[in-house]
Amino acid sequence: MLLARGSATSEFPGTWTLPGGGVEQGEHPDDAVQREFAEETGLSVRVAALHEVTADVVRLPSGPLEHTDRIIYDVVATGGALRDEVDGSTDRVAWATPADLASWSLLPWTARLLGRNVPAAPFENDPVAYDEAEAARRTGRVQRFGAYALATDPAGRVLLTKIAPGYPGAGRWHLPGGGTDHGETPEQGLERELVEETSQHGRIEALLEVSHRYDPAAVGPERVPLDWHAIRVLFRVRIDRPTEPVISEDAGGSTAEARWFTPGAAAALWLTGNARSGLQRLTVEKVS
Repeated sequence: MLLARGSATSEFPGTWTLPGGGVEQGEHPDDAVQREFAEETGLSVRVAALHEVTADVVRLPSGPLEHTDRIIYDVVATGGALRDEVDGSTDRVAWATPADLASWSLLPWTARLLGRNVPAAPFENDPVAYDEAEAARRTGRVQRFGAYALATDPAGRVLLTKIAPGYPGAGRWHLPGGGTDHGETPEQGLERELVEETSQHGRIEALLEVSHRYDPAAVGPERVPLDWHAIRVLFRVRIDRPTEPVISEDAGGSTAEARWFTPGAAAALWLTGNARSGLQRLTVEKVS
């Protein structure tokens, strides 16, 4: 397993983790992992598969609690030469054997991902509610991580939500879901959003894809401009006992309406790109 070691300028010097790093504003996560991998290791890579999405909260040595959403990829090296990063957040890269993984100092999320028996650290504070309206009122850059559901019932209907006025994409039908709150995993965030937006309880079956939407000229509530970057993960969800959708999130939320549709009826709606992609997946599922 190829690992990178935190440099003296990182929050956790001397601790090993997977190569990678933050997504820049407007950047697709697939591109981010290729860029970060090249910067830290000297290798060019191809994304082979989406491995997992997860989240963790740690207290940084400098004091604050930091929530990080992580997208884990399987990658294949396609070129370059292995070398250490210079003047970056890592200072060494090395291939770790199973024995190394058992003895090296690993970041807790990396240790858990690689099968080390590391107890999950409890969150050190109560979850902090995220105010979408407040975020949209901010000017400047906003980057938001969200989890969404391609959700169907036993009759084959698909669940969609309509974006409320004043939010990016207003009036379009969208897949249910939204931004994760502080301390939530993507799955926990999706389960909460399903209840808030549609009153449905779903069964998550699979992680399907990662996508993003970048709109540097988006306009939020109160006509406030914002540089909006949404990073989205999509799960396949089954709703075994569907009910009439009811919106239970607080007044002023981003969802105006929620309804069940046949795939044919849904295809005729004014859809977001996220929803169109989901319907295409349902078509492929039906054929296969």
